[in-house]
Amino acid sequence: MTLPGHSFASTLERRGVTAAVFKDEIVPANRPVVLRGLIEDWPVVKQGRSSPQAACEYLLQCYRGKTMPLVLGDPASQRHLFYRPDMARLNFVRRPESLSDCLRLLLSQVDNAQAPAIYIDAQPLPDCLPGFTDAHAIALLDATVIPNIWIGNAVKVQTHFDLKSNIACIVAGRRRFTLFPPDQLPNLYPGPIDFAPGGTPVSMVPLDNPDFERYPRFRQALAAAEVAELEAGDALYIPYAWWHNVQSLAGFNVLVNYWWNEVQPATPLYDALLHAVLAFRDMPADQRKFWQGMFEYFVFETGGEALGHLAPQHRGQMGPATPERAAAIKAILAAAFSKS
Repeated sequence: MTLPGHSFASTLERRGVTAAVFKDEIVPANRPVVLRGLIEDWPVVKQGRSSPQAACEYLLQCYRGKTMPLVLGDPASQRHLFYRPDMARLNFVRRPESLSDCLRLLLSQVDNAQAPAIYIDAQPLPDCLPGFTDAHAIALLDATVIPNIWIGNAVKVQTHFDLKSNIACIVAGRRRFTLFPPDQLPNLYPGPIDFAPGGTPVSMVPLDNPDFERYPRFRQALAAAEVAELEAGDALYIPYAWWHNVQSLAGFNVLVNYWWNEVQPATPLYDALLHAVLAFRDMPADQRKFWQGMFEYFVFETGGEALGHLAPQHRGQMGPATPERAAAIKAILAAAFSKS
């Protein structure tokens, strides 16, 4: 990808990565890595290299009739899945369809550069294509991690992040990922957290045509960005909370991804953020600064040092995490909200 006056760094590439190398070297580094050839031996990848039709025929062999949500974009949006200009609605709709009808529509438009976005997103493979994972797995993750499938034409998925780690595997077609570190959040101008195209906040800046007068800090985000271009058989490791913009580069694309998080939050994180907004955002600046320090110490202090000068049994609700303590805190919060 190119922007006038800007060149992107390339994401680190590795080939022949083992489970041990992935766990002991790649994950601790907390950087994206292209895993070249990770799934080049998958049967569906080999079928897809001959033609989109062959890949579709293979997928339909695993299909058992479950309806899927088909995304159809506004023809005027140039397959960019985003908000409408007034931000009152999204620029696409979803409707239930069979996989066979979805693939038939997709193949009928595969060479049409003016076609609207046609997209199936994040469908769990065990539900929609039972038996697929028996012949298609990766050795880098535990077998309990459930894969999802994405199928579509040359769509553009707006810059966003996920609250999970991710391995994205290119089954058919080509994709370009533009990646930004988590600390670039202020420079990416995020949209609302409660109304987003994919369920998580997206950057409001169009990557291929940024308005630097409106979004001047986006130049700093671009300086920190890196790009990975992948073909069928390749995969990309995206660490937790790394922002990524995804552009499909062919008329027919299939991706299988694996999301996982070894630490399961005790409460929905966006709900906790909204609670904090309600409680603290409109305080006077000096009071906000005090509570910022309280959060830094009691919540974000590294190494578990908060109240480390007290014995564990004397730390109250700030003590070590246990199921019992989590239940007690939830009960306190529920009682507080019931009174408000």
